[in-house]
Amino acid sequence: MLIRRLTRSPAVQRASGLAAAHYLRLVWHTTRLTIEPPDAYDRIPKHAPIILAMWHGQHFLMPFVKPPGQKAKVLISRHRDGEINAVAAERLGIGTIRGSGSHGNDFSRKGGVFAFNAIVGALNDGWNVALTADVPKVARVAGLGIIKIAQVSGRPIYPMAIATRRRIVLDNWDRTTINLPFGRGGGVAGAPIHVPADASAETLELARVALEESLNAVTGRAYELADGQAGGDPHG
Repeated sequence: MLIRRLTRSPAVQRASGLAAAHYLRLVWHTTRLTIEPPDAYDRIPKHAPIILAMWHGQHFLMPFVKPPGQKAKVLISRHRDGEINAVAAERLGIGTIRGSGSHGNDFSRKGGVFAFNAIVGALNDGWNVALTADVPKVARVAGLGIIKIAQVSGRPIYPMAIATRRRIVLDNWDRTTINLPFGRGGGVAGAPIHVPADASAETLELARVALEESLNAVTGRAYELADGQAGGDPHG
């Protein structure tokens, strides 16, 4: 189909990525954001490098979390839509790691081994790394992949969510939320989650559940702040 061929065109993907970056800047600079806790933004330089975790479909404003002077990368899939996201991220000053895979114990699919090693390597080199925590195609269920990354790298996971009152929620598997400009917003960070290098399978599962619960909590609270009322999370 013509549309599919167009979306595969490098020129179209680049133009779309650049347009997305400009649009996200507009949203960020026209949103009245309330942050909890108030020092959340300052935690990154103090504890860097960190693993920034978010739910899939709630990630579009995350590039603006990076403080000046800090370096950051984001994991982006190799799908054609990922090319647009990669251009947008790089335009916003965020490096990219391409690949995705199982969030269980098997990282061999879809470039998972490469992505896992690249993320750990980036953390070891002092990069903050952001990635979604969901099991692929299963929204709001945290996988073990990000937990294993924290275990191997020794770096803390920070659950994070940003929501805007004005938004469009798509009817897809992760309920992708497109943030709209000129409104109120909420940004919430959870307590860091540390995973011991010698963690047992039971400890890894406890960390996974803790991350899932924390992400649900910060996401719900971000929507409360954005909407000015309880129960603002469109996924609830």
